[in-house]
Parts: sequence; structure tokens; C-alpha cells
Amino acid sequence: MKKNVRKKQTAMAADPYSGMMPAEWEPHTATWLAWPHNQADWPGKFEPIPWVFADIVRHLAEVEQVHIIIGSDAERRRARQILKLSGVNLSQVRFHRLSTDRIWTRDSGAIFTRPHGGRGLVALSWKFNGWAKYSNYHRDAKVPHLMSQVAETPCLEPVISAGGVLRRLVLEGGSIDVDGCGLLLTTRECLLSKIQARNPGMTKKQMEDIFARYLGARKVLWLESGIAGDDTHGHIDDTARFVAPGTVLACYEENTRDENFRRLKKNYELLSAMTDLAGHPLKVIKLPMPQPVYFDGQRLPASYANFYIANHKVLVPVFNDSADRDALNIIAGCFPGRAVVPIACRDMVWGLGTLHCMTQQQPA
Repeated sequence: MKKNVRKKQTAMAADPYSGMMPAEWEPHTATWLAWPHNQADWPGKFEPIPWVFADIVRHLAEVEQVHIIIGSDAERRRARQILKLSGVNLSQVRFHRLSTDRIWTRDSGAIFTRPHGGRGLVALSWKFNGWAKYSNYHRDAKVPHLMSQVAETPCLEPVISAGGVLRRLVLEGGSIDVDGCGLLLTTRECLLSKIQARNPGMTKKQMEDIFARYLGARKVLWLESGIAGDDTHGHIDDTARFVAPGTVLACYEENTRDENFRRLKKNYELLSAMTDLAGHPLKVIKLPMPQPVYFDGQRLPASYANFYIANHKVLVPVFNDSADRDALNIIAGCFPGRAVVPIACRDMVWGLGTLHCMTQQQPA
């Protein structure tokens, strides 16, 4: 009997895909970003975006290395000038040549995991298909291999057998969140809906098996939906985030007339009834929503939950809103050892994403 157990453990350790995705608050070697260049993502409002980006890089470069993906030497020269004028420590910044479609590295980039029983990292290159919505994504789909090359890690493409044929799995980093201890958060709206279906026909059980194998998720916490204005159709990183093992910050809308009220109330109720791996209730903390942000008649996915946890810092999107202060204080209470830095994102969110969407961590 003991021999069988030993063989099973050896087989699991030999699986190159089997690993654990570290929590975002664990130490980083670097943060990956892509320089903003697609003016169509911020129509009529592109001019301030590189300067907001530079401010983000300034804060990140104080605590870790920053890798910036950029399309040309001319763009690199202009980017260096903007970063220098913004007071960025350029010795902490490395540029990498690759043309991209957009800047949302959270979704197009690799997800790094630590292999079970092994050392170092593995870069998982999920298939990226433009959120099953946009057709211009083929350049973004090359980002994971660049990240793997630079990080000097194996690059593996997660697959599933469908009708006897192996096919690559579609997954965006913004659709999941982990606590590094076996819990994973996501939404049915994003991963199980027939609208913008990433992996058509995939069942809940199949998704959970995939998360267990590739990301080390022993329990998946399914919320219902994301927030209004989100063109990804339900990403979790605008909705609820782990801030410690078994502890979740959950967006909550107090205005009963707002279209987010019912969906966020439902998510909060679901989380309040959920447990961790040991069967203990989750600790669920309410995070306020800003007043709805509109531009050109379109509601935008403004959310304080789109923060990014860096080494020694948490960068938080703010929207020149009365709820900014409360959100910053709540997030600061969750990270007593880190400086909480507000980043003005009222212009950035016109691109339908903010800080978490544009970053991808490379764990130490």
C-alpha cells in the first residue's frame, strides 16, 4: 500500500503542468507591463495615458524590477524620455521589443506557477483570444513566450482533450484570483456563460479540474457576475480579491438604484456562506464602489478592487470620488506592512481597465 502511495506522489511531481500559483502578495522578482500605444483604446483621451503609466512605473521601480514590452526603438526612446521626466529609476526598468495589440498584460501574459516538488517557476501560456470579443489579439498572444524567455523558465501551453483532440485552454489572468493556499475565486458569468464563451462546452467540473492541475486550486469559489461596464463579461479582479489566505475584499454597492446593487449583493451573500479548505467561514470585507464613471455616454468599469499588490506597496486606482478615502483606508487595513499608493485612474479607465489589468507579476 505504501509503495502505491509513493508511486502516485512521484507521478504527480513528474507532471510538468502540476504546480501552485503564488498569491500576489508573495515576493516578486518583477512586474510586467506593455507600453500604451493603441490610441483607439482611449479615443479622444490618449494624451494623458503614458504619463499615468509613467507614474505607475515610478512607484513599482522603487520596490522591484519592471519589464516593459514595447513595439519599436522609436517608442522606447520616447518612453524613456517620459519615464525620466517622471522621476523613474531607470536602472530598475528593462525594455523588451514586441509589438502588442493592447496593454492588458494581466490577461494576455503568462501566469507563473511553482511546480510541485520542483524548483523555480513555470510560465503557463494560456490561449488568448481577445476576451472572445475582439479580433485584434494575435500580437498579444505572443506575450507569454517573451515573458518565459526573459524569465528563463519553461513555457507550457495548458491543453484539454476534446473529442480525442487536444486543444489549448483559454484563460485570462483577470478572470481568477488565488490565495496561494489552494483557494481560487472566479465568476460563472466569465467562465461558464455562453456569451463571450472562452472554452465553449466546458463544464464547471472540467474548469475545476483544470484549476486544480495547473494552478493548485483545491477549492474554487464561484461568484455570479462581475460589475457593470466590464467588457470582459465578468472578470473577478473588478469584483472581489483575496488579501490574505481565506480573506476576501468584496465590492459592495449601497445605492439600490444602481445596476451593480443586486449583482454585488448576491456575490457578497455567496462569499459570506463560503468556507476555506478547513471548513472555516471566509473573512469577507466590504469594499465600496465609486460613483458611476461615464465618458462619452458609456459606463466604465471603475472599481477599487482593481488594485495591484507589489513588493512593499499596493497601488490602488482612485477616481476623484468621495469614496476614494474610505477605499484606501480599507485596503490599507488589509496590508499593514505595505504603503498604499493612490493612482489617478479616471482617464485610464476609459480604456476599460486599470492597474491590475495592466500588470502581471513574476514571483520570486
